Amino acid sequence: ADLVTVHGPLATTKTGEVTVWAEPPADSPRVEPGANGPDPGFAITSKSLALPPDKHKGLTDPETRYRKRYVDLVANPEVMDLAQKRIAIIDAIRQYLRGRGFVEVETPMLQAIHGGAAARPFTTHHNALDLPLYLRIAPELYLKRLLVAGMPKVFEINRNFRNEGVSPRHNPEFTMLEAYAAYGNWETMAELVEDMVCTVAEQVCGGLVLNHGGAEGTEGRTIDLTRPWRRVSMADLVEERTHWIFDRDKGLDDSTAGMALFLLLVGQFESSSALRAVMSGVLKAHESGKHALDAESSSAIKRVQEFLDLPEAGDHLVLIDDENNENRKARHASPDNDRLIAQIGHLMSLTPAEQLTEVYEKLIEPTLIDPTFVTRVPGTIIPLAKRCRDDDYFADVYELAINGVEISPGYSELNDPDVQEQQFRQQVGDEAEKQQVDEDFLEALRVGMPPAGGMGLGIDRLIMMLTGAQSIRDVILFPLMRPRD
Repeated sequence: ADLVTVHGPLATTKTGEVTVWAEPPADSPRVEPGANGPDPGFAITSKSLALPPDKHKGLTDPETRYRKRYVDLVANPEVMDLAQKRIAIIDAIRQYLRGRGFVEVETPMLQAIHGGAAARPFTTHHNALDLPLYLRIAPELYLKRLLVAGMPKVFEINRNFRNEGVSPRHNPEFTMLEAYAAYGNWETMAELVEDMVCTVAEQVCGGLVLNHGGAEGTEGRTIDLTRPWRRVSMADLVEERTHWIFDRDKGLDDSTAGMALFLLLVGQFESSSALRAVMSGVLKAHESGKHALDAESSSAIKRVQEFLDLPEAGDHLVLIDDENNENRKARHASPDNDRLIAQIGHLMSLTPAEQLTEVYEKLIEPTLIDPTFVTRVPGTIIPLAKRCRDDDYFADVYELAINGVEISPGYSELNDPDVQEQQFRQQVGDEAEKQQVDEDFLEALRVGMPPAGGMGLGIDRLIMMLTGAQSIRDVILFPLMRPRD
């Protein structure tokens, strides 16, 4: 696999094979036959000291492919094709937005206060200023400052960093598009993203019906991007799929908890029978006093038992903590039972708004293959958006799900500094992931930000959806990898 250069005319042999007839340039010194020196018209420009992949087997090991992407691109033409499609998709997005009056800007990656999303940040330190800093989790608050400054339409295709888990759909470093338009709202941004994704799909993929049936794990999946895309409120969608009528005051109350818990939990097991077996073990452990649950969680378990018509736990089921029982292998191990108990306790500890979001994210979102704008999301979990005019319990937003994941959020942006400060301080969730109160951003809102629509679009997830890639690592040239031991 050495790199060589050959100088000479291009022609074909008697058998029709394209060949370069090597000969030295006219002005090069002549080398006599047999003399020391390079072969006339032929030179090695780079030696390859590492063995290339096997010609027949190629490079197939995923771990090696991701670590040695430079070899993966050479050995597997489909990988190079995917990389070229990524370039084309991002270029098409830029052209689309510029054609509609948006200007591309750059905002800081190092920030003194992390904001714009609920996520755990990476921390660093600037030595010269002795200043703790964060790698940005989102550019939102700086892009909104530019709306205050008088730029009516701005966008940034940016690198974001979130100190969270790694999965087939999550990478700590990822690419996000964010765009903001003065005097817009979530509906204008929904129209924008719908038209933009369809335009990009037609340009790069050749159409709006994407058949990924050949990709491993897709089970013949087809994604239909044909417009118009569905718009439905989160509560209505949950009721449609689970028959749970959301109650903002009671949440999972006595009449609905069994159904909702069953639907939530069964999605985490291979089958309803597996859930039934684990639930039986949990019930016996609970009745034996091995695990203490509060009254509400205990009542929920009983309702699940009634809903599943579970029999009383029999002798064939061992207690979770019984390490000496010889029949242990025939029953579900304690990690499954502990996980189930933890999930029940977690769900029952949430507010009604959080419970609605949890049921949607665990059960509904993974089933949304064709594009769906999920609207009217509980406002307590979205502090940067306006509330709906007709019901301030819900935020005036959309969450766009395609191919089973959220691919784009869009907001009617909040521009009241007093309400924004209040919602920053009241937001719910993990303390480590809460947005800090950015006083300078609040001061910018006091200067005056026009009403606006804003949207984000996960570029990596978009590319996965358009190309049928099964892992985010496939669409990132150099994904983060754990160091080899």
